[in-house]
Amino acid sequence: MKKQILALAAVASFGFAAQAQEVAPSYGFSEGNILIEGNVSFNSSKDKANDFKTNSFSFTPQVGYFLNDKFAAGVYFDLLTAKNPYNSLTERYDAGKQNDFNVGIFGRYYFLEAGKRFKFYGQAKVGYAHQQFKPEAGGKSKSNGVNAGLDLGVNYFVTQKIAVNFGFANLLEFNSTKPDGGQAQNNFSLNLNKFNNPFDTPTFGLTFVF
Repeated sequence: MKKQILALAAVASFGFAAQAQEVAPSYGFSEGNILIEGNVSFNSSKDKANDFKTNSFSFTPQVGYFLNDKFAAGVYFDLLTAKNPYNSLTERYDAGKQNDFNVGIFGRYYFLEAGKRFKFYGQAKVGYAHQQFKPEAGGKSKSNGVNAGLDLGVNYFVTQKIAVNFGFANLLEFNSTKPDGGQAQNNFSLNLNKFNNPFDTPTFGLTFVF
């Protein structure tokens, strides 16, 4: 009798283990999935020698469609507001307030998996940008242009449908900006220093999979 009970217990244990193995969750994407994501970044720095402080905040929502389990394409919006922003064209900080609005398309490719939950990707994007700057001295200036870039990032899946997104630095950037009444200015940067230190300008957000 004891042998029969032990045999039944062993069969039941094997059945439960097999069932648990069958329903083990998988993390990632499939063809036809919809990706909805929003990234947030905040930067603050202070020049004590000149008593000058700059702050910036950005929010980037985007929606993508998976053409297969590795590649997604979609649209993004980029909203930025900054006080005393850094002007990469003049290589100095401008006293005033800046507001940017970008809209464009992107392609994202997942090229590496680390364990079951970490999914690393590269993302290329092209977009249109509008910028408005209000100097402290008064007045207003506007500009429009196009931009393109190549970014790196990683998703960590908390559940099968929700992931935390960590965006690394922009590896490649191109901007062409034309101020109202002025000539177009082009800027291209290959951020190898940020590649060596990808945590230099991180962005955080949430990714939802449907």
